[in-house]
Amino acid sequence: MFDIITFGSATKDVFLRSKENVVLESDKFPTGKGVCFSLGSKIKTDEVYITTGGGGTNTAATFAKQGFNVAYCGKVGRDEAGEGVLKDLEHYKVNTDLVSSTDEKPTNHSVIIDVQGIDRTILVYRGASDFHSKKDISFEDLNSKWFYLAPFSSSSEALFYDLLEHAALKNIRVMANPSKSQLKNEKIKDVLKKIDILLLNVEEASILTGISYEKEDEVIKKATKFCKEVLLVTQGVDGVVASSKGIFYRSKPILLDANDRTGAGDSFGSGFLSEFMRSGNVENSIQLGIANSTACLQKPGAKHGLLNRDDDFQMNPLIKGDDFDLLKW
Repeated sequence: MFDIITFGSATKDVFLRSKENVVLESDKFPTGKGVCFSLGSKIKTDEVYITTGGGGTNTAATFAKQGFNVAYCGKVGRDEAGEGVLKDLEHYKVNTDLVSSTDEKPTNHSVIIDVQGIDRTILVYRGASDFHSKKDISFEDLNSKWFYLAPFSSSSEALFYDLLEHAALKNIRVMANPSKSQLKNEKIKDVLKKIDILLLNVEEASILTGISYEKEDEVIKKATKFCKEVLLVTQGVDGVVASSKGIFYRSKPILLDANDRTGAGDSFGSGFLSEFMRSGNVENSIQLGIANSTACLQKPGAKHGLLNRDDDFQMNPLIKGDDFDLLKW
């Protein structure tokens, strides 16, 4: 039996960084700014970095580094990128026996464009992972104490409900981080009570509750009504709020310059659950979640900065100082 099985996307990530000013300010863009390239021209990039990502594999890497017996269950293309994903998982000592491959779709890809260190734009190709379905899985092999359900999208969303049904049948505990598209489906409200730990950001919690994200406290308090045991709501630079057994906890982030913000949510969620599986202590779990996320952001890619089990995260210089404070709310 595995300690935990993770589900979600597996991707090949290509990071491009450019010092050239290709940012255009315009109210035509939702954020007020856009990345613009002259059609037919060549734009110099100063750095390129290629690695693997995806919520399913990112979280699996944390659990493995934290000493758990972990498997990843997902789908990749039968291509060079898919081979790279499997090789990377094996490097982290993640079991890949539950991974299926296909000739019908290439492996998922992301191209992350970082401009002048200001912000990033991500080009996403949704391939094999987004077509992972019930027919790809032998459910009798899904023997574990926990499931971690990273975001699902496209055709794979139906699998989310199949996995929750199987978990309930086999008394497997579940942590889930649903995507925005999943939360927009009213059907999800009928199954949220099957999820032991629910991880959302403020915008996602707003979608779930139907309350404007600007009313953060109201959003969070209403979101607890959909949660079975622990609710986690990340707030970016404002940190995270957790709710468990009627007690609210607010924790500040560790304010360090980030090398790359890819995988911040995955590393927090998997760090939290790693400690929660060991101790069941919410405060300690938040600490490890924040420490793991902060360490992840110090290196490019979503896996290379993740903490090992033998790292003393309470003495780690990443979380020393006045920026870290845990408060009951």
